[in-house]
Amino acid sequence: MQIKECIILAGGLGTRLRSEVPDLPKCLAPVAGKPFLHWVIRHLLSQKVETFIFSVGYMHEKTEAFIAKEYPGLPVKFSAETTPLGTGGAIKFAFRQCSGSDVMAVNGDTLFETDHDRLMYYHLENNAACTLALKPVTDSDRYGSVETDERGNIISFREKTFIRAGLINGGVYLLNRQRFEDAGLPEIFSFEKDYLEKSVGAQKMIGVRDDGYFIDIGIPADLEKANIEIKQKFNASAE
Repeated sequence: MQIKECIILAGGLGTRLRSEVPDLPKCLAPVAGKPFLHWVIRHLLSQKVETFIFSVGYMHEKTEAFIAKEYPGLPVKFSAETTPLGTGGAIKFAFRQCSGSDVMAVNGDTLFETDHDRLMYYHLENNAACTLALKPVTDSDRYGSVETDERGNIISFREKTFIRAGLINGGVYLLNRQRFEDAGLPEIFSFEKDYLEKSVGAQKMIGVRDDGYFIDIGIPADLEKANIEIKQKFNASAE
């Protein structure tokens, strides 16, 4: 079964990047000569995603204009917040635009080159409510870590602290739509804090390790890192 629908969370304020990109939403920050969202869409297309649901809010007109200009033939829907809903509320609201039973959600400010077929395989094999792509990292204090058992069941989410080696939440989720909607979540909530962390043990959550390329441009240092790495990785001058 193929992942056909993907929600891209593209409504973040980008407060920590405001000094670098004061007049753009975070997902449109220039990286290797292109808005960062270009690289996210590029990967999703390579994984055969068919329908793109953009969850937009802050400066949504600029995101919508970019999509209309650069991807005129892309099957696109927009889920526009009138007030900030949080990451979880944004996904819940965007589900109104979805039709499939299992839908992917990704962060518009993160590129994680995951294998969608593999993710879907484990999601269905385990009858999971939510499957997360987990990125192995070493010597990191930038992210919270995720602990799983030997079968991939998520045991806990840990706060940000220095880890010598471990797995982090890569911001790529595969959700069973019905079970997510049946969870009784409010209109405004954090996906990470109010759904993932509070659902451990209550809902079947699976973590799938993926060694694909990962970059999150949430802070200026990583935006600079993304410019260097993506230019090298994709030979961006030829794009």
